[in-house]
Amino acid sequence: MYKVVLVDDEALIVEGLRQVVDWSAHGCQVAAAACDAASGAQAIRRHRPDILFTDIKMPGEDGLTMLAGLKGEFPRMQIAVLTGYRDFEYAQRAIRLGVARFLLKPSKMDELEEALGYMTGVLDRFPPEEKPEEQTDTAANSFIVRQARAYIARHCAEKLSLQEVAEHCFISQWHLSKLLNRHSGQTFYDLLNAERMQRAKELLEDPALRISEVAERVGYADTAHFSRVFKKLEGISAGEWRNRHG
Repeated sequence: MYKVVLVDDEALIVEGLRQVVDWSAHGCQVAAAACDAASGAQAIRRHRPDILFTDIKMPGEDGLTMLAGLKGEFPRMQIAVLTGYRDFEYAQRAIRLGVARFLLKPSKMDELEEALGYMTGVLDRFPPEEKPEEQTDTAANSFIVRQARAYIARHCAEKLSLQEVAEHCFISQWHLSKLLNRHSGQTFYDLLNAERMQRAKELLEDPALRISEVAERVGYADTAHFSRVFKKLEGISAGEWRNRHG
């Protein structure tokens, strides 16, 4: 039996899907249901479903990033989107990220049945020994890396952690770390420090700012640590850099 997870912020839709669709006729069973992205992600990591029916326009969530994160971390999982968001370009982008079906609400029974039949058919064709999670690259993974690096750039001056960035991208820390290293050859902290140093060099051009102030503004509470990182990455001290570029 293929395991299914249902995620929608409208409880009536979740319960309607659970009750109306003849899951067993398609060799499926509903393993879990959730009404928000956070609990949906927990259910997916707990049950590792074969099929996901989900809305992507839930309050406060970036639907495309959520889809890319799920598809990147669980490439075998088949995803059908249920949404009232009628935007053709958005649908195209979702499909490029690996979504199997993009269904507009209210979805008709024949559309749900077709989507379910298609997704179980894809799953039936996976050889048992295949390990799709070991794929070297996908559109979803590239999308995740772009989103992660953009988030790091926007928040580099804050107390930023790998966990926070992973949660923003709807994937595990382990998976994000692997993707960053694969796509850039650098660790999360390498990328974070590089962004901070770029910001620091811009600030050092202002002679009114002390080096300790620059360090604090780019996310380092310890000026000595900032100085060590700066010299390691730039080859000269922050003071020398300022003298050359001031």
